[in-house]
Amino acid sequence: MSETKGSSTVNKNENLRADLAIIADWIKAESKVLDLGCGDGTLLAYLRDQRSVLGYGLEISPFNVEDCVDKDVNVIQADLNDGLKAYFTDNSFDCVIMSQTLQATEKPDELIEEMLRVGREGIVTFPNMAHWRARLQLGLKGVMPVTKNLPNQWFNTPNVHLCTLNDFEVLCKKHDIEILQRTVVDHSHRKGSWLMKQLPNLLGEIAIYRFSKNR
Repeated sequence: MSETKGSSTVNKNENLRADLAIIADWIKAESKVLDLGCGDGTLLAYLRDQRSVLGYGLEISPFNVEDCVDKDVNVIQADLNDGLKAYFTDNSFDCVIMSQTLQATEKPDELIEEMLRVGREGIVTFPNMAHWRARLQLGLKGVMPVTKNLPNQWFNTPNVHLCTLNDFEVLCKKHDIEILQRTVVDHSHRKGSWLMKQLPNLLGEIAIYRFSKNR
C-alpha cells in the first residue's frame, strides 16, 4: 500500500473539491467509471472533460439528479441500499467510486463486495471516527462526537456505520481485498503534514482508499 502524491494538474480546477481531486488523480484516462452517490455530478463531469472518462452515476436525490442531467452526466436515480445487481453486470467498469457515502449505507461490507463485482478497482472516502477530536469528546465528555466533519447529533445523523481507518483495513483483510493506495485529509479536504501521514488514524479526519480484489 502506498501513500498518494498530489497532482498539480488536477488541482488547477478550482471547482473540484480537494478530496475529489485526489480521486480524479487515481483515475486512468479513457477508463469507464461508476460513481455511487455521485451528488451533482461534478466529479464525473470533470473526469469526462479532462480525462475522456466514460462515467455513470447512481444518486438518490432528485435535485442532484437534475444537476447531473444539466451537466450531461449519465445518472440513474437509485438507492444504494438496494444493491447494484439490478443495474450492472460483472466487470462493467474499470473503477467504482463511493465518496462520503459508505458510512451512510445499511450494509457497507456487502456494498464494497458489489463495487468489486462490477469494477476492477474501488475508491472510497469516509470520515474517520478515530480522529483525535472525536476521541476527546467521547473520552472526556462521554458523548457522541460532533465535529466539523461529523456535524450531526447522534439522533439525526445520516451515518449509520461509522468506522476508523483500522476498522476499514481489517474489513479489507477479512474480504481478501488489497489496499492499493491510501491517504488522509482534514475537514477542509486538504492533505496534512508529515505527522498526519505518520499517524493517519489519529490525525486524519477523512480517509481515502483505492483497492481491488487480491488476484
